[in-house]
Amino acid sequence: MGVPDHHMILPRIRQLDEGAVNRIAAGEVVERPASAVKELVENALDAQATRVTIDIADGGRTLIRVTDDGHGIDANDLPLALSRHATSKIDGSDLLNIHSFGFRGEALPSLGAVGRLTITSRATGASEAATIHVNGGRIAPARPAALRGGTVVELRDLFHATPARLKFLKSERSETMAVGDAIRRLAMAEPSVAFTLRDVSEGGDRVLFRADACASLADRLATVLGRDFAENALSIDAEREGFRLTGHAALPTYSRGNAVHQYLFVNGRPVRDRMLTGALRGAYMDVLARDRHAVAALFVTCDPVLVDCNVHPAKTEVRFRDAGIVRGLIVSGLRHALAGAGHRASTTVADATLGAMRAERPMAPVYQMDRPSSAARATSYTAQMPGFAETPSARYEPEEDPTEDGPLGAARAQLHENWIVAQTATGMVIVDQHAAHERLVYERLKREMRDHGIRAQALLIPEVVDVGAQADRLLSLDLAQFGLAIEAFGPGTIAVRETPAILGQCSAKALITDILEELEDDEDADPLSLQSRVDAILSRMACHGSIRSGRRMTGPEMNALLREMEATPHSGQCNHGRPTYVELPLSDIERLFGRT
Repeated sequence: MGVPDHHMILPRIRQLDEGAVNRIAAGEVVERPASAVKELVENALDAQATRVTIDIADGGRTLIRVTDDGHGIDANDLPLALSRHATSKIDGSDLLNIHSFGFRGEALPSLGAVGRLTITSRATGASEAATIHVNGGRIAPARPAALRGGTVVELRDLFHATPARLKFLKSERSETMAVGDAIRRLAMAEPSVAFTLRDVSEGGDRVLFRADACASLADRLATVLGRDFAENALSIDAEREGFRLTGHAALPTYSRGNAVHQYLFVNGRPVRDRMLTGALRGAYMDVLARDRHAVAALFVTCDPVLVDCNVHPAKTEVRFRDAGIVRGLIVSGLRHALAGAGHRASTTVADATLGAMRAERPMAPVYQMDRPSSAARATSYTAQMPGFAETPSARYEPEEDPTEDGPLGAARAQLHENWIVAQTATGMVIVDQHAAHERLVYERLKREMRDHGIRAQALLIPEVVDVGAQADRLLSLDLAQFGLAIEAFGPGTIAVRETPAILGQCSAKALITDILEELEDDEDADPLSLQSRVDAILSRMACHGSIRSGRRMTGPEMNALLREMEATPHSGQCNHGRPTYVELPLSDIERLFGRT
C-alpha cells in the first residue's frame, strides 16, 4: 500500500456568484421557450390582467414578448423584481397558503440570466412608465419609458448565455406547439381573460390562438377544445371532504389515441400530476380500451393548505395532504356523470359516418315542397306502381307497428345479420347488435355481482380445460363470485362444473382462457383498485353471453334490445369504448342526397 499524501490540497468550498446561481435555477424553471412563456403569462395573470398578448418568433428562441393590461410594477421596484427570491405575492410566513400562480420569485432573474430581458411597466396611478434591461445577468439602471399602462416583458435570444441548452431544443414547429399548449391551459384556467398568441417570425403577424373573454368555463372550453368537445362533454360537479371537482369530460366515444387532450387544474393552476391522470384513467377504465384516452378538463379546488404546490420550481407538480380523497372524488364523480349519460354516444360518430358516405362532388341542392306524410308517400308509391299491391319494403312487418317515440326508435330491419336499422321520429339509427348486447350483458353482470353475486348454472357434463402451469393460480382465485365453479382434475388441468347462468350456453374453455389473459394483462397495468380487476374480468365474460354477429333476430328481439339500451348506462359504447350505434338525422341524410 502506498503512503497517503498528507500534503494533498483539498478543494475549497466557495459561494457561487449570483450569475451562476441564476443560471442553475434557470435550468429548473426555464426548460424551453414554453416554460418562459408560462412564467411570464402567469405574472400577467397575477397582476390582474384582463388582456394578454403573446408574440413569439422562431418558436420562442429569438423573441418572446408578453404584453398585459395589469396593474404594472412601480419604477422603484423594477431592479428588485430582477433579484432572486423577490416577490410581491407572498410574505414568506406561510408557504402552503398560496393564492397566486407565482410565489417563488425565480422566473425573472432566471430569464435574465440566460437571455436578453427587458421589462417596461407603468404602475396604476404612476405618472410615467419605466424600463429596465438585463443581459446574461448584468442589470442596467432603470430609465423612463413610454407606455400607457400595464407591462411589456420582452425576452430575446433565449439561452444565448448558455448556448449548450440550445442543442436540447426541438424543431421550431415543436417549440411553437408547446407554447400554444401552455397558453391553452392558462386560457382554460382564466376564462374571463382574453388571450392572443401571435407568430411574428420574419416580420409576420400570424395569429396562432385567440380566445376572447368568456362568461363561463363552458364557453372557454368550446373555444379552446372546439365545438365538438362542447357537444359531447358531460358537466362534472362533485364534492368530498373539503375537495370539489368541476369541469367537463367527454363521452367515451369521443376518446383519443393519446393523452394530450387531458387538462388538469388544482386551485386554478395547470398541473401535470400522475396521480390525477391515473384517477382519470381509472374512471374511464370501464368504458375505454387501454389504448384509448379520455378528453377532459377537470378542476380540483380546495383550501390551499390541503395541497402543496411548492414541490418543484416549475410548479406543475403538486402533493395532496390526502391523495386518496382526491382520487376517489375523481373516479366517483366521473363515473356518476358517465352513468347519467345513459345510452348517449358522441355526435362525431354520426358526422364521421355521413362524411364517409358523402360524394366527392357535392350535388346541387334540390328544392322541394314540405316532406309528405308516410301515408301520402305510400299512396303515391302505389299509384306509380299499379302492378304491386303494396309498397316494396325491406322492413319486417310486425303484428303491431312499434312506436318511434323512444330515443332509439323502432326496429325496421336487420342487415347482414348484425346491423339493426331503426326508424326514429327525426331520422334513423344503425345499431351494432353484438357490441350493444355485449355492453348490456356486462352491465347485467355488474348488477348481479353487486346485488347478490352472479348466479351459476351446473353443467350436465363438467368441461375439462388444460391450463398448464396456470392451474394452481386459477384454483387459488375466488371464481365462485363470477358464477364459476372449478376444481382440480389432474396435472395442469381443471374441471369446470358451473358457469354463469346469464351467459347461457358458452365455452368454458374460452371463458377460462379469457380470464387468464385478463389476469396476465393486469400484471403490467396500474389498476386503481381490486374493483377494476373484477370489472375487467366481467367485461371479458360479457363477450361470451352477447348476441353474435351472424345471428338473425326477430322484430320483437330487436326492439327489446333497443329498449334495454335506452334504459342501461354506458350503452352508447361497447366495453372497449367503440360506439354501439350511429344516429343519422333525416335532415343530414337529405342534405347528403342534395335535398334541402
